Amino acid sequence: MKNLSAKWLVSVVVVLGLFILFWPSSESKVSAKEKNIYKEIKTFNEVLDMVQKNYVEQVDSSTLIQGAINGMIKTLDPHSAFMTAEVYKGLEEETRGHFGGIGIEITMVKDVLTVVSPIEDTPAYKAGVKAGDQIIKINGKSTKDISIMEAVKKLRGKKGTKVTITIARESMIKPQDIVLTRAEIQVKSVKSKTFDNNIGYIRISSFNEKTAADLRRALADVEAKSNHLQGLVLDLRNDPGGLLNQAIEVSDMFLRSGIIVSTRGRTKNMETRTQARDDGIREVTAPMVVLVNEGTASAAEIVAGALQDNGRALIVGTQTFGKASVQTVIRLEDGSALKLTTARYYTPKGRSIQAEGIKPDLVVKLKKPSRDPVDSQPDAMMREKDLEGHILPAGEDDREVEDHVAESLEELDDLDKDNQVRTAVDILRGWHMMKKNLAN
Repeated sequence: MKNLSAKWLVSVVVVLGLFILFWPSSESKVSAKEKNIYKEIKTFNEVLDMVQKNYVEQVDSSTLIQGAINGMIKTLDPHSAFMTAEVYKGLEEETRGHFGGIGIEITMVKDVLTVVSPIEDTPAYKAGVKAGDQIIKINGKSTKDISIMEAVKKLRGKKGTKVTITIARESMIKPQDIVLTRAEIQVKSVKSKTFDNNIGYIRISSFNEKTAADLRRALADVEAKSNHLQGLVLDLRNDPGGLLNQAIEVSDMFLRSGIIVSTRGRTKNMETRTQARDDGIREVTAPMVVLVNEGTASAAEIVAGALQDNGRALIVGTQTFGKASVQTVIRLEDGSALKLTTARYYTPKGRSIQAEGIKPDLVVKLKKPSRDPVDSQPDAMMREKDLEGHILPAGEDDREVEDHVAESLEELDDLDKDNQVRTAVDILRGWHMMKKNLAN
């Protein structure tokens, strides 16, 4: 007997058939493309029925259906995904800024599970996992053909439990096993300090529900510790992004007017244009330098692009990741969810940076000596254009974009060891001195 899923699919085919039969002038109004869809749904139903009746072992129908859905979504792009109820719950926890796991952002590069960036102060970060590392095994089992959601499920777990990942890195002679103890990942997305008592430094490591509120507190703290704030460094390096609304709110803190970001999709409701608001709240008016690199992605690129196009900040570092697509999470009736790419976003000047990234106003590569001779040569880091099935820039064909090299940022904001931060601080020092001299 066919299960409910199979019956549901049969019902769909029947309903669609009746729709065609009774729709006025159906022969002229129903396109050949639509007829092919109905035919393919019928074929899918036949295959499902054959598998259930004739496969050598009994197969759970929900497993077959979920496998079919995952396969369908996988053909779209690297960022769309089907999530079970359990995985969706984990995503909600992540956006709230806390979850149990090892602390890495992952993606698929040429069908290989790859680290986008480790999250600061997490087990993976402390163990030396780097952006661009390939995770070829989890607990001794190959990750070949694994989906992102399956990988997330295997890597996450209760605090105190262990997981072993096997990583491959270009500079390694052979893959290396790393045993990690899962922790309660409390993502503190904003950190701050001051230089010279008058130059603020704020780092945003990701964009979760608390980011904008945390940034306001950090700005207040920096201003309180400063003897008249003369410049601000906003560090977005290795920030994989996160919530779009938080990126907009963060940008708005530094802008009094102008466009922040716009989005365009196939449907009219995905066309938006967000303007900065002058709400009367005192904003930071000091000169700004924004630090970016190949790990700066998505929401972080929105902030960098908004400040660059509005002439509010100087962008320093290396070309960013280039993820300029918007994912909408649609919750389904059974508690599962579909994360679907629904639009591209554009910078205030109408630039689509999809698969290209934001080019800094001043290119400064990180020059940091490594303690480990094995890692003395930096590894090439992947970007959006390297992901299989990535969305192309609007109206353009795929093309080569210059690659840059990234190194891990283990000792951020140390002027003696971090030449990018030192360059940013020197720029702001020079700006203040020039302004002071011109005033005289």
